[in-house]
Amino acid sequence: MPPANFAYAPVEAGDAVTLPLALSVFADRAMVRTQMREDAELAGFRIVAAEPVDSLLDDAIRPLGDVVLLDCPDMAGARLAALARLDMRVANAGAQLIVSTSLDALDAVFACLDQSAPQILIAPSRAERMIALGRALAHAPGLHVRELEEQDRLTLLRLTEQVAQLAQRLGGLEGAPATAGRAKGAFRFESPRPAFAAQGDDPGDRLVAPARPALPDARMIRQIIRNRQARARFFDGELFADPAWDILLDLTAARAEHARVSVTSLCIASGVPPTTALRWIGQMTDAGLLKRVEDPSDRRRAFIALTDSAADGISRYFAQVGAGGLAVV
Repeated sequence: MPPANFAYAPVEAGDAVTLPLALSVFADRAMVRTQMREDAELAGFRIVAAEPVDSLLDDAIRPLGDVVLLDCPDMAGARLAALARLDMRVANAGAQLIVSTSLDALDAVFACLDQSAPQILIAPSRAERMIALGRALAHAPGLHVRELEEQDRLTLLRLTEQVAQLAQRLGGLEGAPATAGRAKGAFRFESPRPAFAAQGDDPGDRLVAPARPALPDARMIRQIIRNRQARARFFDGELFADPAWDILLDLTAARAEHARVSVTSLCIASGVPPTTALRWIGQMTDAGLLKRVEDPSDRRRAFIALTDSAADGISRYFAQVGAGGLAVV
């Protein structure tokens, strides 16, 4: 797959023209650092730094740029603190962070990045990194992407529409924060409207809130998950890719079991490549379906869970399907 062409054009405001976005690169592997720099230059960025990750450990003041590219396939000790500090600096500066890491280091990296809403890539190809740079350009003020691979554009739109539809169907999102115009995850999109208030019943007209159905039995959910996974033994797994539903099923079972789910475990449960799973998790978090849960006893860990609204929607869905005597898949 050839690299996507994410060349951009500055938008003129009177006689003023927006300067190219500044970008800094941090990577220990010299070859990766060179590739990241070359890709960023091809995308039209102005490189202000290209240094090893350990340079973030010192106290020197250095420009970060509008976008920061970081490669950290392994994390340990002081690097965790450096990454958390970088996350805060990026967030305070209003910059964008793109992090490439490994599946083994994902949980540690995810725990450190709770401020900047980064794009996280798992062992990305150069094409995937270029797509991430394209998203950064698309979200930059005063710039517009001239060309984006049609397949990538359709994939992004399809993902956004599917998550919005799912959130509407589950409903009960009145308490979810509005996300219109803000980028909280890998993408930005309009927050869905609440659309599951007992099918045409106005919640404001009720004097007493209806009882919330109980969560479905965790053993039944686990059996459904096993049944869904068994299809890959007989057919191409991509035929049945449904990461949003697989993510919801896994988190529903965990909630019923009072278990915590790491982001790595959830990526595996989604049945799609980890980088793709992270985009779904970001979208579903923006939609008010998922939430990040910090580990109070260990700042180096964070988990993903259903929001109360999503759990309520799942409970009502299973209650309705079970009442009709239908099988759930």
